[in-house]
Amino acid sequence: MALKTTGTGALAAIGAAMLLGAAAPAAQATPVEPAGGLPVPQLPAPRLAPTDLGQAMEGTSSGLGYAVAPVKTLRLDPWAQSSADFLNNGVGVQPDNGLPAIGTGTLTGPLTAGGGAKDLPAVGPLLGALPG
Repeated sequence: MALKTTGTGALAAIGAAMLLGAAAPAAQATPVEPAGGLPVPQLPAPRLAPTDLGQAMEGTSSGLGYAVAPVKTLRLDPWAQSSADFLNNGVGVQPDNGLPAIGTGTLTGPLTAGGGAKDLPAVGPLLGALPG
């Protein structure tokens, strides 16, 4: 029993032609003569211009600034400044040895105010090195 598929033979023929075409040696370009009898001039082979590293870096850094700026200012706490904000609660400890009180408000304060990653105490200065 033969299995019929449509288009498989055409795809196989195209694939075989591509393989044979890739394996064939490159032929020399010969001038083409149109019906008028005048030869068509041969154009020089296209070449890429040398890359200017300064312009490439400037374009990359300016584009990166536009891509990174929204991420740095993105509001991390969606419930900031609302009654449902669970980061608004804090825990503090007063040590007995005379050290100042330690609490979670220092870390969660910028988030409950509606800030982004650039407003966090440890991450903000590091993000300042990125453009944008």
